[in-house]
Amino acid sequence: MIRPVATVEVTPKLPEKLQGLLELAYNLRWSWDHDTINLFRRLDRELWEQTEHNPVRMLGTIQQSKLEAAAEDDAFLAHLSRVWDDFEHYMTTKNTWYRKHFGDFDKPYIAYFSTEFGLTECVRNYSGGLGVLSGDHLKSSSDLDVPLVGVGLLYQEGYFQQYLSADGYQQEAYPINDFSNLPVRRVLDKDGQPLKISVPMPGRQMVAQIWKVQVGRIQLYLLDSNLPENIEEDRDLTDRLYGGDRRTRIRQEILMGIGGLRALDALGLRPLVCHMNEGHSAFLSLERILQMIKERGLSFEEALYITNAGNIFTTHTPVSAGLERFGFDLIDEHFTPLFRELGLNRDQFIDLGRENMGGYELFSMPVLALRTSASANAVSKLHGEVSRKMWQWMFPRLPEAEVPIGAITNGVHVKTWVSQEMAVLLDRYLGPAWRDNPDDPDVWKNIDLIPDAELWRSHERRRERLVAFARKRLRQQLIRRGVSQAEIMAAGQALNPDALTIGFARRFATYKRATLLFRDVDRLIHILNNPERPVQVIFAGKAHPHDIAGKELIKTIITMARRPELRNKIVFLENYDITIARYLIQGVDLWLNTPRRPKEASGTSGMKVIYNGGLNASILDGWWAEGYDLSLGWAIGSGEEYAEAEWEMQDQIESQALYNLLEQDVIPTFYTRGQDGLPTAWIAKMKASMRQLSPIFNTHRMLREYTEKYYVPARDRYLRLTEADLTNGRDYLRWWQRIKSNWDRVAIKRVEIPTDELKVSEEVTVRAWVDLANLTPGDVSVQLYAGRLDTEGFIQNGQSVEMQVADRRDDGTYEYVVTTQYTESGARGISVRVMPHHEYLDGIYQTGMVHWAVE
Repeated sequence: MIRPVATVEVTPKLPEKLQGLLELAYNLRWSWDHDTINLFRRLDRELWEQTEHNPVRMLGTIQQSKLEAAAEDDAFLAHLSRVWDDFEHYMTTKNTWYRKHFGDFDKPYIAYFSTEFGLTECVRNYSGGLGVLSGDHLKSSSDLDVPLVGVGLLYQEGYFQQYLSADGYQQEAYPINDFSNLPVRRVLDKDGQPLKISVPMPGRQMVAQIWKVQVGRIQLYLLDSNLPENIEEDRDLTDRLYGGDRRTRIRQEILMGIGGLRALDALGLRPLVCHMNEGHSAFLSLERILQMIKERGLSFEEALYITNAGNIFTTHTPVSAGLERFGFDLIDEHFTPLFRELGLNRDQFIDLGRENMGGYELFSMPVLALRTSASANAVSKLHGEVSRKMWQWMFPRLPEAEVPIGAITNGVHVKTWVSQEMAVLLDRYLGPAWRDNPDDPDVWKNIDLIPDAELWRSHERRRERLVAFARKRLRQQLIRRGVSQAEIMAAGQALNPDALTIGFARRFATYKRATLLFRDVDRLIHILNNPERPVQVIFAGKAHPHDIAGKELIKTIITMARRPELRNKIVFLENYDITIARYLIQGVDLWLNTPRRPKEASGTSGMKVIYNGGLNASILDGWWAEGYDLSLGWAIGSGEEYAEAEWEMQDQIESQALYNLLEQDVIPTFYTRGQDGLPTAWIAKMKASMRQLSPIFNTHRMLREYTEKYYVPARDRYLRLTEADLTNGRDYLRWWQRIKSNWDRVAIKRVEIPTDELKVSEEVTVRAWVDLANLTPGDVSVQLYAGRLDTEGFIQNGQSVEMQVADRRDDGTYEYVVTTQYTESGARGISVRVMPHHEYLDGIYQTGMVHWAVE
């Protein structure tokens, strides 16, 4: 191979009147604006599809004559003018949600770190749900004008492209991403050269350059290590998302966390708040601590207490086996010099991420994130319960319900995922408010104004488009596999544009049970082949390259789809991506989800269906556990959970429940038509789903929650600690030292409960005498803690009530008192506890330090 002596950037040659197209193309706002998409499509509809909806590549490959013609086309120029005016207003207005509620800002103060970002189909920097959520997070941040930047890695090959062998076994290909033809731009320094940063690797420094993706108002900065000054293994580091061995992974995460923070520094952006979207970026917390040590002369412990005030951690993993962990050998290899810089010995450093795995220990990235963050959250209410149970070992003195992990349920960016046909309908009957305020319940009340016939016809058009798309993709797949001409011709008859269409598309992990529908094949054949009420199923999804069991699930579906009785009724679309997802969620009638509860953290694909009039049928897991109601969809089972030894029985029970649901409810509801030919009961569910669920499961609601509950409080807390040359921070640190040096001597000496029998609503006064050692009542919170008893005599789902100081005794103990009552009968357990209390603590449970009264 020959390296060039020079590199030349070749850019599109646009007529003067069309110069604005280039700026529109490089800002991914077009990906959620139908009018801008239509503008690019208008230039050359066929080329738009060939370039995978990539306007940058399209402008670089379109025939010059077409550009010249467009520059003289008054209708096109009027369209461009309308789009440009709308774009310019969006980018410059100060009349935004964030500024109205929290004031103006000069530059972003929140850094959002994620290992993947799924923004649009032509930027293959994502693998699945986590990346798409991250992309939607940025888009709603842009719409709401939240002062945030995104940080991640730019992968030369992205995630793999899936294709199937002749026998249906998944294969992987890794085509190269041509950054010069993508809507990404290299960041340059003041001399016009690529802006670079370096991060430590064993025995060397690795260099990375910075790329920028403009996402509406938001900048996303991505690091790329494929530079000639790096050794080969460092150049290859950003080749693949989730590729390589454990050494590759830890180095990618060093680059993203430590390098990401250094990149922001190089850009003149020192974030006040760092949001770790999963634990992959948790090394950033060490870099923040190191900055504080070097710049402010603090000790490690002091820097930790101050910097964690501005760190937020979101966990997405409800299964312990899915957590990111590394062996201590890799920690020693990559972090030994950092031990010393931080003022720690090896054991102290490893304690930051130490997790006992039973017979051995590992360094856990979520543990590091939890230990260095003031706030943490799960991504649905049920996932919050699962996470608190999973991580209670880190807070052994706290009841499970009070483990400091909150919950903000995920959502989707509505304008990205709603079909153009549905958007027109919503504009007509709901007005523009659904675009700007999709989380306002009042906006969606007007769904009932849409005539049933209009809503149904719009939905039918999307189903017809889905079927046409699936047939085209299926034909391409079969040609690539080298099947017979007869089979290729038969693909044109696959699926029925009028049949009840079920979609199942997601990562093919075993817990998602993609083949549950095939548990009783004969019964499934009977369901799908009813000539009066036909049903069809479209599958899509990738298994991780190393997940053999997941690949077997795909092979099973392909085998089933080839059976004569199921051919044309079951289709598997290869290489699941944003394009396929969009056609599916906009065109299916029913979205099927069959995970093993409670292994689905949230899930967002079913949310996308809501805004397009589709309905959900799912196990009560993830978001559906809080979204389900009988009037707007279907539940498979009643939220039961099974032990691993019972999984075979679970599959049998829940597959039968699914068949019963289809036969007795779903199919009759879809095919029972009135005199006007409309499925009235089905449409009623469509409207109920849109009316009740639309205001909740979107990223505008999600971002407002993150901003109000986490971002702004974290900013304020961090600023108070660091202002005035750390005056408040040093006071806080002195308070912490006083707490820690006295805590072992704090004790609840006695609790007095005057009676063991109460009437409902009868008041009772509880007293406690507490020895605070050398602490003061202002340093602590003393609480009455009471609740029902479980079968083992422990307090279950207890509630706390603050107790007040009533007196100080001669021996130095404090008397605390509270009067309370109970509104329901039954046995109640009562206890008293004392915990540190300070205004800079994010919630009373963050420290995990608790003294309980003992009998």
